[in-house]
Amino acid sequence: MQTNNNHLSYFELTLLFFSGIVLLFIIAPILGIFLKTSGSDFFEAVQDIEVQSSVYITLMISLAGTVFSSVFAIPFAYFLARKNFPFKRIVSSIINIPVIIPHSAAGIAILGFISRYSVIGHLADTAGINLIGHPIAIAMAMAFVSLPFLINAARDGFSAVPVELEKAALTLGASPLRVFFTISVPLAFRAIMSGLVMMWARGLSEFGAVVIIAYHPMITPVLIFERFTSFGLKYARPVAAVFMIICLIIFILFRLLIDRKDCVTSKTNLH
Repeated sequence: MQTNNNHLSYFELTLLFFSGIVLLFIIAPILGIFLKTSGSDFFEAVQDIEVQSSVYITLMISLAGTVFSSVFAIPFAYFLARKNFPFKRIVSSIINIPVIIPHSAAGIAILGFISRYSVIGHLADTAGINLIGHPIAIAMAMAFVSLPFLINAARDGFSAVPVELEKAALTLGASPLRVFFTISVPLAFRAIMSGLVMMWARGLSEFGAVVIIAYHPMITPVLIFERFTSFGLKYARPVAAVFMIICLIIFILFRLLIDRKDCVTSKTNLH
């Protein structure tokens, strides 16, 4: 006897109900920001020079931190995906520490790492750079809390690449470096790009670690906090709305870029 696929079972209705609760929990607070922000307040925030400056600084510093970190993180992710070594599980656990610890504690840790009395801080001070309050320090804080997203995503992507393809290319005379860039990275591209997007997005939203290291130059999350503590919710909400829309647009654009790349790759493979 066949069941009617047009009717949902009680179990499926329960899943649908719970799914709706979760989506409502995510959407309702975000939607509330826009519903409670008048058009005049929103466009006033858009035209605010301080808001524009903070958004630009936030985007650029987070992007710079993501790009610079990826140079080291992507090869590291490949190493984790392909090599077995002692204490590998411990290393994999260490990677996720920035996600677990409070971000204010992360800020304290970074502050000690870059202070003038540390090796890094002393070297920077010798070069005439005081890292505390510097955009470099902000990028470091953003990268510290968001790096696990890139490493984990890239590692999973590389793990899904068939080892046989890499071995075949090596057998045919390709160097390990060429195999990495022509086979491993292209086949893991979607996972790597997803990790990069998530890392950048997480860096954009960081507040706790950054505010301890550098209140100025003021990134947008810190500006939202400053407007809230100084003037109240009415003045902080429009800035939050503007920043959320910008982040959403960036996220959508990157998703379209990833999907387009996948379509091109699929067509190439078919031909």
